[in-house]
Amino acid sequence: MTEDTRPPRTFKGLLRWATTPPQAWGVYLLAIVLVWLISFYAGSLKPKKMPDASPPPVTAPRS
Repeated sequence: MTEDTRPPRTFKGLLRWATTPPQAWGVYLLAIVLVWLISFYAGSLKPKKMPDASPPPVTAPRS
């Protein structure tokens, strides 16, 4: 059997991998596409229908 002496993968290691030059371009483009897709989806949602606003009842001043 071969011994695996590599340290366990951590978030810090993933962050270091994602910020090295070849991968950084892909991560950056992926982030831009994700932001565009989320904003496109949010913009395509229909607003909730608000209840019809009736004018307040008018009361005549009492004298």
